[in-house]
Amino acid sequence: MAILIRTSSEAVFFRLFFVLGLLLLPPSALAQSPSADKWETSIAQFQAQDRQSSPPKDAVLFVGSSSIRLWDLAQSFPDLATINRGFGGSQMSDVVRYARRIITAYKPRLIVLYEGDNDLAAKETPDQVAADFDELLKIVRADLPTTPLVVIGAKPSPKRWAIIDQQRQLNRLLAEHCAKDGRATFLDVEQPMLGADGQPKASLFRDDDLHLNAEGYKLWTSLLSPLLTATPAPGPNR
Repeated sequence: MAILIRTSSEAVFFRLFFVLGLLLLPPSALAQSPSADKWETSIAQFQAQDRQSSPPKDAVLFVGSSSIRLWDLAQSFPDLATINRGFGGSQMSDVVRYARRIITAYKPRLIVLYEGDNDLAAKETPDQVAADFDELLKIVRADLPTTPLVVIGAKPSPKRWAIIDQQRQLNRLLAEHCAKDGRATFLDVEQPMLGADGQPKASLFRDDDLHLNAEGYKLWTSLLSPLLTATPAPGPNR
């Protein structure tokens, strides 16, 4: 009888210990754990593609959400070696999680990043997204200390016009963090995408009022192209 009581007490103790452990976890860990491998299939597909056909060396690597994934890089930059590692619906924290597999592993000549749009739509704060960007910078700079990075600011769109104030705050933070890095450049696309009425130009978007159409990418290409000629400063980059 004594043994049964002791066993029952131990079971209660371990259940309490488990619950207390969950309570002590940071909210972000609880939120991310169910979807920690949400993008694993997409990342694994990238790696499978690389095994079938070796990606170009010293390329310009584009990474980020659907604004990157849907970009026809070969058409926009026919004279550049490019790698597209966009995965639609992703957030800055997702790029952080897979950075060593989809960024630094390629040792690119230059990196182009677009994230933050989905993050804010998912109720992340600008400060949270900027903190995730700092984590990404740490990973990138550990392996690629001199590689230029271009960060495209959160774009204004008809669908997400209600969060334009948060986007502007995020863009200010990203611009500040790029300046501190010294080898990162912030590209603000907001003003060129607004019409005379101060609203996003509908002519730049697909029917969903969120994703860019051919005209939208033509504009982005013209804004980005002058920044893609940057070369890494001397240093132990590889």
